Amino acid sequence: MDMQAKFDAAVAASKTLKERPDNATLLQLYALYKQGSSGDADGKRPGFTDLVGRAKFVAWAGLKGTAKEAAMQQYIDLVEALQKT
Repeated sequence: MDMQAKFDAAVAASKTLKERPDNATLLQLYALYKQGSSGDADGKRPGFTDLVGRAKFVAWAGLKGTAKEAAMQQYIDLVEALQKT
């Protein structure tokens, strides 16, 4: 199975986790997903009034320079770890 297929399977699996992850883990999942699917963050950081959007952007921007394949693998590993809990 190639990396993209494993990534897509992990994305589908993330939607069927037994328990909802905590907010920090959800941000990490979001950031790894965006980095793995879109690459480095672009655009302007949302303002202070958009707390959720700003947190997501900051988490994604924190992965700047991470290769897409590396982000995909980290996402896959995190989802697999969450499935075991």
